[in-house]
Order: sequence, then C-alpha cells, then structure tokens
Amino acid sequence: MDFKNKRILVIVAHPDDELLGLGATINKLIHESNCIVRAVILGEGITSRSDKRNPASWTNELKKHRENIESARKVIGYESVGIYDFPDNRFDSVDLLDIVKVVEEEKNSFDPEIIFTHHGGDLNIDHQRTFEAVITATRPMSHEKVTTIITFETPSGTEWRASSDPRHFIPNMFISVSENQINTKIKGMESYDFEKRTFPHPRSPEALTILAKQRGLTIGQQYAEAFVIIRTILV
Repeated sequence: MDFKNKRILVIVAHPDDELLGLGATINKLIHESNCIVRAVILGEGITSRSDKRNPASWTNELKKHRENIESARKVIGYESVGIYDFPDNRFDSVDLLDIVKVVEEEKNSFDPEIIFTHHGGDLNIDHQRTFEAVITATRPMSHEKVTTIITFETPSGTEWRASSDPRHFIPNMFISVSENQINTKIKGMESYDFEKRTFPHPRSPEALTILAKQRGLTIGQQYAEAFVIIRTILV
C-alpha cells in the first residue's frame, strides 16, 4: 500500500489511543512518507474512574489530560488533534448518530484519504462505538473520498476480549518500524500522567516493546505494528 503524501485521519476513543496501536507507524509515515496526519480523540477519557460521572470533580485532571495530549502530539508529530468530551467508557449511553456527526464533520474538514481507527471487537465499548461511527460515516458511496479504512490493536483493549468473541483481531497488514520509532511511541506514552503503567501491564514500556517485537517476528523484522485492512478501494 502506498502511503506517500497521503492525508490520514486517526480516529480514537481516548487520549493515548492515538499512540498505543500505531504511534510508531504514524511517526514513520510522517517522517518517511511525508504524510499529513490529524488525530481525533472523541472521549474525555478519565471520568469512568469515579462511581458516578461528574466532570466537575475532574476539572484539574481533565485540564492536565489535554495538556498531555498536546505533549504527546509533539512527540509523535501529529499535525493537529481534535479533542471532544464524550463520556468515558459510556459511549453506549450516547446516540451513535451523535458520534457519527462528529466523525463526519472531522472527515469533511480534514479531507483524508485514509482513516485508522479501533478494532471493532475490542473489549472496550468506546472502541467498539468509535469503529461503528467510522464505518457509518464512510459508507462507500460515489462521493466518498475516504478510500481506505484500517484498524489497529489497542493494548489492554483488544487482547482482553473474551476468547469466545468471534470478532478476533487477525492482522492482514504489518508495518515494519525501527527501534527509534518504538522508543518515540513510548516517549509519547510517557506524556500521559494518568495512562502510563508499569510492567506487566500491556501499556507499560516493556510490554509495548515486547508486542512490537512479537509483531516483527511475524514478518521477519525487528519491530512492527499490526493492522487489519477493513476496506481499500482502487480506482
């Protein structure tokens, strides 16, 4: 697949998702393929840690979270980030159409050729709804400019689904990345005060490196990130 000079929209549910599954790949595409990449973060990403949702009680943390998003953006190289405040881990309490409208507005404004988003079978309900919104907002009609939709795995979301869930993440595209690009992804994750974890959590630096090595082994490379091509249209 040719990514050269492409406009790419990365649509995710939470702050840090724009790094976890594809941070090294995005860094590579920006610097080696001259891609222009914008991230869209749909949810505020933190209030589910209370028994009841009360954003007012999280004012300081939400402000810090937004500062962390900007720090991570600079590390990876995203041109810009759109930030929204759908309720954390409660996307199923929002009409899907409301999320679709945001995705459509971002798509029409940025005019991407390629969209990366979550795997539709993730454990996390917000990831599932994000995927559904992207698919709905990019129906392949004659005027649709998005020609390619690609999903990524999100550590601590994709691999934690039930073994009986038929929606397995079975990658059919791998992008080889360098050790430096993996380290850049990890540096970006370290920007997130509320999201970084210690080993053996899947979001820890060690675990992210292990996953990249495992995906690399699959294709005979040192490091890689794995993806599923949902749809690509050649005209």
